[in-house]
Amino acid sequence: MCSGPHAASMDGAGPRAAAFLPRGLPMVMDRRSLLKFSLASAAAGTFGLPGIARAAGTPVVVSEALRLGMYATLYVAADKGLFAKHGLEADVSTAGGIALPTPMVLSGRAQFGVTSPGMSVNAVREGGKIKNIAKIVGGVSMWAMARPDSPIKSIEDLKGKTIATLKFPSSTIQVPTYAMKAVGKFDPKEAGVTFLELPPGAQAAAVKDGRADIATAFEWDISIGAEQFGLKPVLSFGDIIGPLCFTSAMASEDFIAKNPATVQGFCNALAEAQKLMHQDNAVFTQVAEKYFPKVAPSVIANATKNFFGSRTAIPQNPTISQEEWERDMQLELGGGSIKEALPYAQMVDNSFALKAAKDFGVAG
Repeated sequence: MCSGPHAASMDGAGPRAAAFLPRGLPMVMDRRSLLKFSLASAAAGTFGLPGIARAAGTPVVVSEALRLGMYATLYVAADKGLFAKHGLEADVSTAGGIALPTPMVLSGRAQFGVTSPGMSVNAVREGGKIKNIAKIVGGVSMWAMARPDSPIKSIEDLKGKTIATLKFPSSTIQVPTYAMKAVGKFDPKEAGVTFLELPPGAQAAAVKDGRADIATAFEWDISIGAEQFGLKPVLSFGDIIGPLCFTSAMASEDFIAKNPATVQGFCNALAEAQKLMHQDNAVFTQVAEKYFPKVAPSVIANATKNFFGSRTAIPQNPTISQEEWERDMQLELGGGSIKEALPYAQMVDNSFALKAAKDFGVAG
């Protein structure tokens, strides 16, 4: 992963940057090869860990796509001892790309994967058996930042404007494109919108010097733009697009069937972590400073305001509704990360998250 003040550039590149590739995935192995490897491993007997749910302190590997601020639910659950409280000895391990957690789960090298739900859809279409069991990110945690005197206040105001983004393929292009088409009801190209594609870290400077009207980015890049370039967030795409399951936790059907207590403990810890952060936003700040030591504390403090100022970024609870699933499928179809949407009933097991929200979190 990246290091330095833009360790967050993984945020800037976006957990969906690879997801929006219309032809395969930007990995050493393509998606089909990765899944064939996973299924072959399963057939060889490495699939799942039988009996893992039977004891307290059960060791589990949680394979996250990238180390991202918006995955804070995982870090709070680990740092505050919530995984341990619910009977798990959890190793949160960064896979290094959005396509990698699903083969880790299908091969049994990880018990839980955290990534884009579209990766589970692609896995199932290739013959894998995997379910989404909890929501980690509840909306598109992306903002548009502009100069303080900017008149931009709505999606409609983007007509005729220049938007600084990362280079295609990137969700910093795909998300605003989707928002303009689905919410604004206009085609960006026809409306004279120009995307200025730049290397990581260059978006804020382009707005500051007038080459672009706004820049689209994730945290921590939004708060770096505010601190170093005097910009301000003017649009929250999470609030514009509405709640959806932007990032989910998933497990293989085999593991879920054999280890329901472990799955429940995992969801319990997530629900309690999300409740804790919403009760006291400082919990997010404190834990983020530990997990992102190269990001300035002032940037994390400002990002905390943005994360919890959004109605969707950090979920109130880990449940996945059918509406949230279907909205994510629309987004991923529009961006090209999936070729076909699969139904909620096939792809989601919401029972563990519902119980966790009722017993340990905030029921919604």
